[in-house]
Amino acid sequence: MIIDSLENSGKYESLHPLFKKAFQYIKETDFTGKKDGKIRTDDTHLYFEISRFRGKDPADATLESHKKCIDIHAPIVGVERIGWKAADSLMIISEAYNNSKDIMFYHDYPTTYIKLYPGQFAIFFPNEGHAPSIGEGDIRKILAKIATNG
Repeated sequence: MIIDSLENSGKYESLHPLFKKAFQYIKETDFTGKKDGKIRTDDTHLYFEISRFRGKDPADATLESHKKCIDIHAPIVGVERIGWKAADSLMIISEAYNNSKDIMFYHDYPTTYIKLYPGQFAIFFPNEGHAPSIGEGDIRKILAKIATNG
């Protein structure tokens, strides 16, 4: 997991060939007029999802992980808390891995919580447990999904 300000995203662009493109889109796009939903790019290994939701109580958030994708979470409106647990500490699977959706769910509880404000981001690498969508009130976010084989 990496947490930082979008203004520092250049420090991480060498970690994956598509990070620069993902961060550029997040930083340069005015999301005010953008509809929620999936946004495809000219690269099949990168897409975005814009979503709006009511923040959940930590007890209602479920840890998840992915095998094929890296997630970059960045709030647009509101403050999102995300729980985290190291991959090697995830023990209790609640839903087996779904290959077509690239997701697995756990009954485990996060060991750490982070708060993300607009202008910040968090990167979650494959197999890292993360429980998104925690917070109060309305939250809107952009999520970049980057295929690890890209």
